[in-house]
Amino acid sequence: MHLSEQELRRRHEREELEKLGINPYPSELFEVNAWAKEIKENYHPEQNNYQQVALAGRLMSRRIMGKASFAELMDSTGRIQIYVSRDDIAPGENKDLYNTVFKKMLDIGDFIGIKGYVFITQVGEISVHVTELKLLSKSLKPLPVVKEVVDEQGNKITYDAFTDPELRYRQRYVDLVVNPEVRNTFIKRTQLTNSMRSYLNNRGYLEVETPILQPLYGGAAARPFKTHHNTLDMTLYLRIANELYLKRLIVGGFDGVYEFSKDFRNEGMSRFHNPEFTQMELYVAYKDYYWMMDLVEEMVEKITLDLHGTTQVKVGENIIDFKRPWQRFTMFEAIAHFTKIDIAEMEEPQLRETAASLNIHLNPNLGKGKIIDEIFGEMCEPHLIQPTFITDYPVEMSPLAKKHRSKPGLVERFEAICNGKEICNAFSELNDPIDQRSRFEEQLELGKRGDTEAMVLDEDFLRALEYGMPPTAGLGIGIDRLSMIMTNSKSIQDVLFFPQMKPERTEDQSEE
Repeated sequence: MHLSEQELRRRHEREELEKLGINPYPSELFEVNAWAKEIKENYHPEQNNYQQVALAGRLMSRRIMGKASFAELMDSTGRIQIYVSRDDIAPGENKDLYNTVFKKMLDIGDFIGIKGYVFITQVGEISVHVTELKLLSKSLKPLPVVKEVVDEQGNKITYDAFTDPELRYRQRYVDLVVNPEVRNTFIKRTQLTNSMRSYLNNRGYLEVETPILQPLYGGAAARPFKTHHNTLDMTLYLRIANELYLKRLIVGGFDGVYEFSKDFRNEGMSRFHNPEFTQMELYVAYKDYYWMMDLVEEMVEKITLDLHGTTQVKVGENIIDFKRPWQRFTMFEAIAHFTKIDIAEMEEPQLRETAASLNIHLNPNLGKGKIIDEIFGEMCEPHLIQPTFITDYPVEMSPLAKKHRSKPGLVERFEAICNGKEICNAFSELNDPIDQRSRFEEQLELGKRGDTEAMVLDEDFLRALEYGMPPTAGLGIGIDRLSMIMTNSKSIQDVLFFPQMKPERTEDQSEE
């Protein structure tokens, strides 16, 4: 293992600390009673508050000035200046804690605990006058040092910023330390799921858990990840969706169930796709897809207000407004609107000719439904910036959706499109077991033609339907994509703490 000069020095300091009887990784509790942001927002000199505070965090800068120094401490809420005086932290004759430990053996990135009182410096900065200082954890690797200067025109210029995407995603722990705005993205993501969960709980729906390892993959058109269970000696799949298990719970008598699920699809990767992603799926008995559209509008409008205090969100160059009601098109209306071509009555050969005329290159194994989906994806989706419902899909595209009550050849399905990408998918759920078996069998035929994303036939799910499932509306909403929109993030990797990445190249590999 190659170590830099700084890493070697820090390891030496660790040894020297131990010789002084200081454990660089102590076990005992350090009781924190105040935080940087709280102090800055609530300290008032006339009230003489915050006179016995204890804070802990990383040492992020130091200005040593002989017997006293200023430094900056960063905790989970932000940064605050601290004032360290030699005679305050080392009141006796032995001044090693200041002269040796603080000045020579502490580094940027070390965790320290401090006790003291809050005051305002002569230049007006809220600071903590330190009376006790304790090393809590020694950092053996140096943090990237991001420097900011102000030029003659008053512009802030950043040097040595930690901006390389691969490094940021691979070393998210460093990214969170040196780029505070990243932390805010993930706080917003949690606020989003909390808002959604609160909305669903207030309606009386039950949050549940269903299997991630499944003997059959189902509920979506996607390629699965495959594994093997040694004890059972059987193949299992990481779930691509939890739909079929949640519907079994509706069969079992629950009126409304939902799950925040980790799903896995063995597909391509892009700034909109990660092989591991999060969905919220909801199923409610005695409802239909019209009712579910109203719920989605209401829920997402509430989430936006909870996160931003307004229904408007800036995403790239666009201002997206989630205020109800949203625009609605049928799929065929949308294609006709953006291409000036009516494909509603076309069969597969004509659809292939139409796709070719639009310069859309198709896999020869695709069936009618997938061809229509390709045309819509290429010609319509990129233009749908404001939240829009696309409804009434061809039956070939939706093996789990109920046939439309008044439009032959279509199903009762909608997707919400926003910023050019799908954020949710919903059906009036197919509850006719005979029709469902027929749809599964059609999927098997597509699989034989080479469609690697075709669904498999699930006999147990069909058996559940044969016991009877009430009319049900179902919804799947992509948490990662909605988080991208709500945090104005360009890539799905920006809203995942640890996105999937290629193996890291080591020095040995790079020399080959």
